[in-house]
Amino acid sequence: MSRFKSSFPGILLPVLFLLLLSCQQSEAPDPKEKDIVEKPEQIDVRKAKNIEEALLYAIQNNGRINDTVLLRLDTMLLTVYKERRFSPLWSKDELISPLADSLIDFIEHSKEYGLFPSDYHNKALHNVQALLATDSASQKNAALWSRADLMLTDAFFLISKHLKQGRLSFDSVTLRTDTILTDSFYNSLLADLKWKQNVKAVFHALEPKHRGYDSLKAGLKFFLDSIKTFKRYTHVIYPNKDSAAMYQQLQRRLFEEDILPSPSEFVDSAQWKTVISNYQKTHGLKVTGKINENTINRLNNTDWEKFKQIVINLDRYKLLPDTMPEKYVWVNIPSYYLHLIDSDTVVFKSRIVVGKPQTRTPVLTSRITDMITYPQWTIPTSIIVKEVLPGVKKNPNYFTKHGYSLIDGEGNEVDPATVNWQKYSKGIPYKVIQGSGDANALGVLKFNFSNKYSVYLHDTNQRYLFSNSNRSLSHGCVRVQEWQKLAKYLIANDSINRKPNTSFIGSDSLKVWLQRKEKHYLPVRNRVPLFIRYFSCEGINGKVKFYEDIYREDKILRERYFADKSIQ
Repeated sequence: MSRFKSSFPGILLPVLFLLLLSCQQSEAPDPKEKDIVEKPEQIDVRKAKNIEEALLYAIQNNGRINDTVLLRLDTMLLTVYKERRFSPLWSKDELISPLADSLIDFIEHSKEYGLFPSDYHNKALHNVQALLATDSASQKNAALWSRADLMLTDAFFLISKHLKQGRLSFDSVTLRTDTILTDSFYNSLLADLKWKQNVKAVFHALEPKHRGYDSLKAGLKFFLDSIKTFKRYTHVIYPNKDSAAMYQQLQRRLFEEDILPSPSEFVDSAQWKTVISNYQKTHGLKVTGKINENTINRLNNTDWEKFKQIVINLDRYKLLPDTMPEKYVWVNIPSYYLHLIDSDTVVFKSRIVVGKPQTRTPVLTSRITDMITYPQWTIPTSIIVKEVLPGVKKNPNYFTKHGYSLIDGEGNEVDPATVNWQKYSKGIPYKVIQGSGDANALGVLKFNFSNKYSVYLHDTNQRYLFSNSNRSLSHGCVRVQEWQKLAKYLIANDSINRKPNTSFIGSDSLKVWLQRKEKHYLPVRNRVPLFIRYFSCEGINGKVKFYEDIYREDKILRERYFADKSIQ
């Protein structure tokens, strides 16, 4: 005890001294704009000093070095440079390294990867590159060299982060395990670059290994080649609580397309009706003379907005696991198609019907566990509230018309006519069940998979809907046109991978049960992974195919992450 008391002040005093020193430490001075070094052999030492001063200043000023340079990963840069005693990474003496030139060139063309060059100091680096190549005074400016070095490292790390993780927030269905990039990740990048001496090779290793990503990226290249320059148009936000702001945006947008003579002069209601009617007629829209969603969507559907749509979908691939399963079912909601993938090959595809915007099909990851022939349908509470209750209150024969049964908590069937429906609004103390049969909404076969939304893949009693171009028509489940092919594949997959001396239900049994209209349970022993995702464009045959943003997911992401982006 006595030794503890005597040694404690010896430990405490230095700690208190350091705390007081840190509290009294003044702010880092502004980084030098110029630091001319006449002796070439001293310039790398002065670069290191300038890098250290600039980084310390950036840490205290939210990443900003001066009015034009903002470091996005300043804390990581400080860690990395400190380990290297702040020595420059992209130059030696008065020569910029070939890797720096390669990185600057990559940034200029980074839009081919779904990136925005302006995020990576594009203009500033080009200006510095030109000065260092042609101006002898700039070649002696250690402060200029240090800024270039910091911008290059910041750009290199940020591009790596965006290629690896994308810019979208990780959500509940993300299966990645590397959602946080550590110091070792960034240090390994520099080591990899030093070994490979190839900027593109380092970046390529970070991209998703997914056939859909590669196809969309190839389509993006074709898309960009078909556009010489991006003409920027005002994006009109709709719906907008601020109607005055919306009409200001609309007026600027129509002025940019030479439809209105001025971006700001007063336009009365009669002029608005004429202008909007003419625009709708010219572009094959329903002529109403009023602003509506279709008209605004057509105005906003510019090449620049299409580019951002491609960017969003490239980033969606970065939310998938690095390695996809050998076999899986891929449901893409906006495309209205299901694909069955085996060994990176499409075994078959099927048209699907997905949830209406009001009753969306959820994005999820699961595994198909079993199939049920001639299933019953237990109506979810959400549908009972939105459809069944209003329906039965209007029509006493609602249950008979739809083939529904009302079941109480003890499993007894209840006569709907004996229930006082007017007292219920948010739910009922009964189950509503549609019996099995050809008229059942689930059709004659249902595919089950674990999920918290009570949705399935299934056949349907409304098979004519598969011929519609717009197939967002269900209550949230996914109706599959080629359900027989999916069932046959699952059974065959179980047969191939069946363990000896285990029971097996073959496709012949399924066929017989369907002919007899019997309800049976078929377990899927080799459970095939299921991915239900939302990709509003895809690469097909070297081009980009765009789909309607039926749930307005792209609109939300565009405004949240990419509203203020620039291509330069």
